Amino acid sequence: MEESMNMLEMTQDNEQNHGKIEIAPEVIEVIAGIAASEIEGVAQMRGNFASGVVERLGKKNHGKGIRVELSEEGIKVDVYCLMNFGVSIPTIAQKVQDNIRQTLQNMTALEAEEVNVHIVGVAFENQRQEQEHEDELEEQ
Repeated sequence: MEESMNMLEMTQDNEQNHGKIEIAPEVIEVIAGIAASEIEGVAQMRGNFASGVVERLGKKNHGKGIRVELSEEGIKVDVYCLMNFGVSIPTIAQKVQDNIRQTLQNMTALEAEEVNVHIVGVAFENQRQEQEHEDELEEQ
């Protein structure tokens, strides 16, 4: 890893070295955010005020609700999400962890040291319908 810890540097073990590959933590956030959102039962990802304003302006923030920490031990991913009412939270959280690990491995060849899922709320049916309606309006 690079000294500044702003980028993750990848090296190849074989003799053919064509250069280096650097992956920004923001890229890992986006990959993890999309992977978490793919799981049925995850209502939405938690964001902050700034990400809410950005989404209102029409730009989708795929890294919303994800925090990535690069350290000497490896990559630590924290996921903050709302679950749909009536789902098995441990089952869905395990699926989120598995999907993030698998997607990071497939897209970047990196192993996540930790994937911590933080459930920050439960979305009820009427809240989901309102969110879907807002999403439809943003797409138009």
